[in-house]
This record gives sequence, C-alpha cells and structure tokens, in this order.
Amino acid sequence: MSAVTLVSAAVLLRAGDGPALPGAFDEFLLARRPAGKVYAGWWEFPGGKVEPGETFHDALVRELREELGIAITQATPWLTREFVYPHATVRIRFFRVTAWDGDIHPHEHDAIAWLRADRAPSVEPILPANGPILKGLALPTACALTNAEENGVDAELARLAAALENGLRFVQVRDRTLPLPMREDFARAAVALARRHGALVVVNDDAELARRIGADGLHLPARTLMRSDARPDFAWVGASCHDAEELSRAAQLELDYALLGPVRPTPTHPQSAGLGWPAFAQLVERSPLPVFALGGMRPETMGEAWAHGAHGIALMRGWG
Repeated sequence: MSAVTLVSAAVLLRAGDGPALPGAFDEFLLARRPAGKVYAGWWEFPGGKVEPGETFHDALVRELREELGIAITQATPWLTREFVYPHATVRIRFFRVTAWDGDIHPHEHDAIAWLRADRAPSVEPILPANGPILKGLALPTACALTNAEENGVDAELARLAAALENGLRFVQVRDRTLPLPMREDFARAAVALARRHGALVVVNDDAELARRIGADGLHLPARTLMRSDARPDFAWVGASCHDAEELSRAAQLELDYALLGPVRPTPTHPQSAGLGWPAFAQLVERSPLPVFALGGMRPETMGEAWAHGAHGIALMRGWG
C-alpha cells in the first residue's frame, strides 16, 4: 500500500447578508488549478502538502501565503477526509479560515471564485476529494433540539418562531414521549414554520413521521445508529454519538453529520461530568463528518466549539 500524503486545505469563509448567528458565513472560496499541474482546470480548496517537520496548521499558513498572498489570523480545524486518487492516497485536513491579513490574489492558481454555501456551485469540475465538503458547508452551524415535552407545544412553537426570525436554520424535532397525534401535529407545525425561513428540519428516530410531514431528514439516536446497516433514504441524515465507535459507524454509513456529547454537564445528564473539550477535540480530529458539540452549549460557546474542531453546536435549552 502506498504511503498517505498529508495535505492541509483552507475553506476560506466570509459573511454576506445572511443570518446573524455566530459562525454564520455565506460564501467560501475555490481556486482553479493551472495548466501543467495534475488535474489542471479543476477547482479546489487552496492548500497543499504538509512538509516534514510541519504541523497541519504550519502547512496551511505557508501554503496560503504562497498561493494567495495572505497571512492567516484565524483558522480552526474542521474535517479530515481520505481520498484515493490514481496517483496518490491523500489525507486532507480541512480548516475553516475566517480572518486574514492582505488581499487575496491567485499566485499559483489561474482563477479564484467566491461561491454561496447555500447554492449549487457555479464552477466545475471540482476535485473529487473536495466535493463532499460542499454539503458540509451547506449545513448550518447551530442545531436546535425541540423540547415541547418540557415547555409545552404552544410555547415551544412560539420559541421556534422567534428563533427562526433571529436566524436559526437547523431544527431537530425530538419529543419522543409526546402522544403520537400530538407529536405529529407539533412536527408539522415546526416544518411549516421552518419552510418560511428556508430552515432544515430533521425528525428524531421516526422515519415514517419524517416522510409524512415532509421533513428534510432523519436523526438517529446512538442505539439506532449502531444497529443500522445502511444509510436511511433521506437527503439529510445525522446521528447522536458518545464515543469513537459510534462516530466511526456514522462515517461508515456516510451520514451527513453527528452530534457528540455531552461535552459539559446538562440538566438531562446531571450525573455526567461530560467529555470535556480536550476529549471532544481528540475524538473529532479524524472525523470526515461535520460534528456538533452537544451538552451545556449556548450561542456564546460557538467560538470555543469551533476552536476544538466542532462544526457547530447543538442546543436544547439555549437556543431561544
């Protein structure tokens, strides 16, 4: 088996006129490989090989200086994906880069393009290893878990409506202990509210309900994840995970995201001290999936979550 080539890649992000939630960025940058290089004319995220003695972050800083003429001032780890090309096997560590000094100019590519994360890319072809990243970029960074069981249906719908007005774009309908007719009515109302704002809705552990109400996807509890042998047939599928084995299973099934936690103590798990950020970061370091930090999260912890490799945060009580 050939050696794995380590690569560091940058997902440069900038905000437009989108939602004002922390971590909400509307546009990302792709660059086109020039003539004379392997895959000339293909679009990619800027970056390059990790040289001996470099960390992934070191390589990122050097490559963006050489390729785009900028000095990174803020970059956080995101995903790690392996891909087998005909000429090499590469392990790519993707970073989200949100601040830099200098103006971007393509020194080693022949073109650059800023693209909208919520739209199909307007350039092609895109390098195969970079393609799966685009769906992750379309995934909002704050996920709200409903809690109508505790708050009551009417109060929870009012809370959801207000949060959607304030920029929330990803909702997981939980509330598994509600009587089924009540849960279905609540879920239908949640989907209707979300549609007004272009928000995603996934239903927890009930594929038939998700289909009946026209939800965007399905969320699997860990126990369902571990006994699943195929990805459910939905546009968006995620899972709750608590350890490396469950994260690995989510990746094997090629799910779109995972929730990992609890990171901190929560009212629902007061006996658990939580994973803590160092353990969370270690678990997600090699994950090919966007991973949300769950447990004790609030909107103001978004930056801390990003710094430890999370895609974003999932909240039950802190989102409204």
